[in-house]
Amino acid sequence: MKAMQIMNYGPASDLTIVDVDTPTINADQVLVKVGAAGVNPVDTYIRSGVNNYTANFPHTPGSDGAGTVIEVGSNVTGFSAGQRVYFSRNLGGSAAEYTVCSPDRLFPLADSLSFEEGACLGVPFTTAHRALFGRAQAKAGDKVLIHGATGAVGTAAVQLALAAGMEVTASAGTQAGVELLNQLGVSQVILHNDADHLVPFQSLETGFNVIIEMLANHNLDQDLKALAFGGCVAVVGNRGTVEINPRDLMARDASVIGVALANVQPADLQLIAKAMLPLFQKGLLKPVVRKSYPLTELAQAHDDVLLSGALGNLVVQIN
Repeated sequence: MKAMQIMNYGPASDLTIVDVDTPTINADQVLVKVGAAGVNPVDTYIRSGVNNYTANFPHTPGSDGAGTVIEVGSNVTGFSAGQRVYFSRNLGGSAAEYTVCSPDRLFPLADSLSFEEGACLGVPFTTAHRALFGRAQAKAGDKVLIHGATGAVGTAAVQLALAAGMEVTASAGTQAGVELLNQLGVSQVILHNDADHLVPFQSLETGFNVIIEMLANHNLDQDLKALAFGGCVAVVGNRGTVEINPRDLMARDASVIGVALANVQPADLQLIAKAMLPLFQKGLLKPVVRKSYPLTELAQAHDDVLLSGALGNLVVQIN
């Protein structure tokens, strides 16, 4: 089979397409023919060995993907050959024609979604759901700010919050981002490149119950001032350190919580997938695919996923 691999930690340009044996499964595993692979920032961290991530070599990138079940281990229940699925993590890398999955990281793919859209679910939608409901305990009627809303997790969080009846404000960095968020149903969009974009919300009366933060090292200090009483900032993304005034938390009985998908137990991942499935089936949730690349252009996708001004998800077509 064809796969993209790298032989040691290095830049995306070191990724090379190779011919390797199709993997085999044991009794507790599932073999999936990959239709599309998701591309997330964490894939680049693993490839380059930064932010405490490591890999075994040769390394095939990709934790997310969607495709078709080819073979099911004798101890596995709930899946059958020919079934459309998506996965969050796998045992061989999703930038390949086939990969091996553990059944607790494998989920039914809604008939309404393509493989490219399914490849956007594992990290982005699961992280957004976990941030909103599992960590921030957001609920219908809450005032929510998705701060940095045009990327993969942001567009997912916007849709989930709107579907749950929340009052959503979202931020973008470009006019194209504003237009995308308007298309997703957000009526109040702010430009986070403006220095004072949070000032109108920095009082107890105008503040947010929940802020989903994609770049805490840049925004957290001002986020705290834009919380309502008892409000919460859920940190999804961060690329450095930040100085805050703890009195901003004290004055509001507020909190800052971290969100890391790696901490979610498999049983909880299954519950998140079950909660989202009918919303996908009904068309209430639909991943935004910004660009789809052929497998041979995975290196370009790895470079592009780290650029600012994201407008949805990047995916790689496999089969």
